[in-house]
Amino acid sequence: MRLSELLRQNGSILSPSVDPEICAVTADSRQVRPGTLFFALRGAKQDGAAFIPQAVANGAVAVVADHPAQADVPVLLTPDAKHLLALTAVTLAGPQPTCIAAVTGTNGKSSTAEFLRQIWTLQGFKAASLGTLGLIANVDVPPPPSLTTPDPVSLAKTLASLAQYGVDHVALEASSHGLEQHRLDGVTLNAAGFSNLTRDHLDYHGTITAYRTAKLRLFEELLPTNGIAAVNADMDPETLNALQALAAQRAMTLRTVGKTGTALRLLETTPTPTGQIVRLSLYGEELPEITLALPGLFQADNAMLAAAMCWQDESTAQSVVDYLPQLVGVRGRCERAVELSNGAAAYVDYAHTPDALERVLASLRPHTQGRLVVVFGAGGDRDRGKRPLMGDVAARMADLAIVTDDNPRTEDPQSIRSAIHAACPEAHEIGDRRSAIAAGLDALQPGDILVVAGKGHEQGQIVGQTVLPFDDRSVIRELAGAA
Repeated sequence: MRLSELLRQNGSILSPSVDPEICAVTADSRQVRPGTLFFALRGAKQDGAAFIPQAVANGAVAVVADHPAQADVPVLLTPDAKHLLALTAVTLAGPQPTCIAAVTGTNGKSSTAEFLRQIWTLQGFKAASLGTLGLIANVDVPPPPSLTTPDPVSLAKTLASLAQYGVDHVALEASSHGLEQHRLDGVTLNAAGFSNLTRDHLDYHGTITAYRTAKLRLFEELLPTNGIAAVNADMDPETLNALQALAAQRAMTLRTVGKTGTALRLLETTPTPTGQIVRLSLYGEELPEITLALPGLFQADNAMLAAAMCWQDESTAQSVVDYLPQLVGVRGRCERAVELSNGAAAYVDYAHTPDALERVLASLRPHTQGRLVVVFGAGGDRDRGKRPLMGDVAARMADLAIVTDDNPRTEDPQSIRSAIHAACPEAHEIGDRRSAIAAGLDALQPGDILVVAGKGHEQGQIVGQTVLPFDDRSVIRELAGAA
């Protein structure tokens, strides 16, 4: 496609001085091949303009930049370069699946997206989910890079490949980074969900207000007018009020779920050894009890949010809710790793924020006949302010806490543990994660529950610049003799 036509189809008023044939777009100079339109974007750590010479040497025939730059090929300057990259990537990649839903929130994105995929599959659709857990689909499509929200070029190619294989329903995770960086701008959405908003990623966004603003882009700019907006009504009032205002302004179909929800309300939950029995009301009408094979209140929240993103109108809502008992748990999310012979059990969860840690501990407390034990840490090179907050949660909600290393990255692991330990001085401190898990298992008495938090589905531990093989679930099972 000629450059002028590519720009015209995506609403750009840029006028190139030459009109070469464009076969690809990218913001990664290493991915450039002859005929590529290179996007030189200013990032948080690097300036794409510095890689223009490499891109041109590799065959770039023109450059789009978001700030003044020089090159031996035409340079088109626009402040909307990130947005244009996403749109042009979709144009070149080809048609997307017909039904795409995106879910954002601090916690619960992975579970909600995967539950949505499961519901669609139960309805008979070919469906996929894409996010922190990677690409989950019953077709052989190469997965994109391992980011919660992939870069726009990889995302466009993956969606086009799924469509070519007949996948017509896709659930995406929409991270705050991805939304602020316009990675989803080329995706045509039918529905969007918002699970909750609590402290996270302040090392990137700076303030909770900026973090909220990034997530609200999903509803303010990306979800079309008349789209389905599903929201957990129990979230913080400021975010909820903003979502309600946006829904009214843009004539979106707002569906709220949770204890105070109006579309799908949680009336009561009763824990069982392997899940919970819940009573729900649908648009004010109480439903018969249903059994979820998912332990924890937050799992019920995620399942309700997924359901609310799914039905087309009120007449089909009941048929969607009827699928909830068939949902199965998501890897690394409140996942039971092993049950010991004395009745104690060990769970793995991805909780790596204060709110997520509090949610998983509160959710598993009703399932505990004895003590609640937690092994946890905090990531290095990330928001340092949440470390004592996580320590405070463990001090308040666990009967025994063990502070260990998470992904220390390039920080001193001892300093991270010390920041946590200051808020829970009664906790044990064991830096080596395997030894900490072993100590947690050894401490279990009949009826106790151990929660190993922070890494969930992850298969490695980042120490310095190296990723060392490490899987919490596998380590638990090996130490417990269940591997």
